[in-house]
Amino acid sequence: MNEKKVFVIGFPKTGTTSLQSALTTLGYKVKGEFGMKDPNISRKVYEMAFRFVEQYDAFEDNPWCVLYKELDEKYPGSKFILTLRPTEKWIKSVVDHFGIKTRSLLEWIYGVGYPKGNEDLYIARYERHNKEVLEYFKDRPDDLLAFRLSEGDGWEKLCQFLHKDIPPIEFPHENKGVNRARKRKRKKIRRVIKRSFVVFAVLVLPGLVLYWMRFSL
Repeated sequence: MNEKKVFVIGFPKTGTTSLQSALTTLGYKVKGEFGMKDPNISRKVYEMAFRFVEQYDAFEDNPWCVLYKELDEKYPGSKFILTLRPTEKWIKSVVDHFGIKTRSLLEWIYGVGYPKGNEDLYIARYERHNKEVLEYFKDRPDDLLAFRLSEGDGWEKLCQFLHKDIPPIEFPHENKGVNRARKRKRKKIRRVIKRSFVVFAVLVLPGLVLYWMRFSL
């Protein structure tokens, strides 16, 4: 697309995946997260980000959200979308998703690589980011859209900002907690089925084969 770049700069778990689906529907080629487990991400992040910008139209998730000043400077005229969510709901979702497993990218952004047990640190970083973005763009209402999916923002607000026609479909709501729970349940069921099949193959199947060979001769 020969259009202005669109950067979704809200932190993950604020509706960024829904924005990715919406932007894709509008015809944008979207690039999501990168560098999550790269131990050298702090050194490589800008080089990698600028390379991806040349290949895609829109961008969301980490680390795009914390690169907005550099992206604004390098790609003037771009559109920025700050997805927002109540802090208490945001931190619960982040802890549920990331838990206690360390990620290099999270360590670079928050100072600690996992949120569980470090909720206050993560909340402070989240709230500071939102305030800094709003302050940075305070005199540029045409360049920043504050988007609150949890409060009902959808196609009308997004398409007006991007000067796009509203699609004749419902606005996407991805990664809802109930959907994640269902996915985990299905995954657990698949693991049980897989283990049951292995037990059958190892313990039961050889006996059936021997039984068949014994009485078929």
